[in-house]
Amino acid sequence: MKTIIAACSQNLSGSRASIQATLRTLLAAPWPSQRDIHSWLQLLSVLQWVLSFLLLGIVSLLLLIYLVFTSFWPISALYLAWIIFDWDTPEKGGRRLPCLRRWTVWRHFRDYFPVKLVKTHDLSPSHNYIIGSHPHGILCVGAFCNFITGSTGFGEMFPGIRPFLTTLAGNFRLPVFREYLMSGGLCPVTRRAIGYLLSKNGTGNAVAIVIGGAAESLSCRPGITTLTLKNRKGFVRLALQHGAHLVPSFSFGENDLFRQVVFEEGSWMRSIQQRFQKMMGFAPCVFYGRGLTSIQSRGFLPYAKPITTVVGEPVTVPKIEDPSREVVDMYHEMYIHSLLKLFNENKTKYGLSEMDELHIL
Repeated sequence: MKTIIAACSQNLSGSRASIQATLRTLLAAPWPSQRDIHSWLQLLSVLQWVLSFLLLGIVSLLLLIYLVFTSFWPISALYLAWIIFDWDTPEKGGRRLPCLRRWTVWRHFRDYFPVKLVKTHDLSPSHNYIIGSHPHGILCVGAFCNFITGSTGFGEMFPGIRPFLTTLAGNFRLPVFREYLMSGGLCPVTRRAIGYLLSKNGTGNAVAIVIGGAAESLSCRPGITTLTLKNRKGFVRLALQHGAHLVPSFSFGENDLFRQVVFEEGSWMRSIQQRFQKMMGFAPCVFYGRGLTSIQSRGFLPYAKPITTVVGEPVTVPKIEDPSREVVDMYHEMYIHSLLKLFNENKTKYGLSEMDELHIL
């Protein structure tokens, strides 16, 4: 009996010593610093945003199709009925949720790059505005962070102004993804949707349009400041028809977030991209960024490069229901002049040299 008790005591002592050694090892190991934790939170916030924009719509569509062939088919049927009932909502101001703009995740998203908003002139809440957002880049990070999330202080800088951001109308045909977009304040880039915000939603609305669109994204490269704008005049006509002032904005650093394989004009790959763009409304870009585990690896996450979005001086626009081509051209030139002024006054402050020029195609 004494032998058994001694053996048990010895085992307990050994177990106690083993536990103490393990605890000492854990305490001696380097714990993640607060800076490391913040870095991971920033990385995860960007990861969820990229996955949401690239996969949420397609995955939701495939899931609902799959459910049709299971005992859960009523879920698909009910959601289809909801989409039919709610079909016109995206073009009538959407269904934004103010709480979404205040999510803590957007502060981590902002700090990853980081993204900064710079105000140069006041915007009066007694007017409506069309904000031209340049350049397009690959995923319009600057436009999204500044005009959809409240993380950069847009509401504090421009009190009384409600920002909206336009995107492809086809995105609002994808299940679940359409709800995600509307909750943040995105709307289709159509005349009907923009016209509603500028004429039937009161004053103090600022509709941001990434004017260069898919065509501009095909030429996106670090260090390149080329905009597709010379023949883009529809936004000016809309501004004249609704008396909305035109406001240029430029996101310095937007083109530095990804590396893109740019195909030469006339090549067969470029022609495929252009045909796809005409059919689908967007261009399939071949691009890469950093990986999830290391900045040296390649993946689909943007590089952590600073983005500074400067909002320029408004161009005052009168209300003309049926503006002539000459009037549209005149205000288009005024807008370009204001944009060039903004770019030249700020380029050396935010990463470009005095020799860099803004090329408009």
